Amino acid sequence: MSDIEKNLSWHDFEKVDIRTGTIVQAEIFSEAKKPAYKLLIDFGPLGIKKTSAQITVLYSTEELIGKQVVAVVNFPDKQIANIQSECLILGALGDNKEITLLTLDKGVENGLRIG
Repeated sequence: MSDIEKNLSWHDFEKVDIRTGTIVQAEIFSEAKKPAYKLLIDFGPLGIKKTSAQITVLYSTEELIGKQVVAVVNFPDKQIANIQSECLILGALGDNKEITLLTLDKGVENGLRIG
């Protein structure tokens, strides 16, 4: 467990803005160095944000549309190939580096804060 930061305070956690959103568009990100998708995620009152995600092992673009996910929305924008990523979609990293998205088992409003 040496990777775990043990001195994280509640105040530190509160700085991370994690929100619910629904994937409204997914397409192959052919310009990326590693296999990835370009995603548009609707965060309700926060608007639609774009990102890329290396989730091609477990997901097709078709099955991503309408999936409700959680993402960090307050990291600085990051240039990834030819898009400006505006959020970080969250997932669990498996032993073979495949990513399983964190999703909601019951539908909720887009833009709700995770805490």
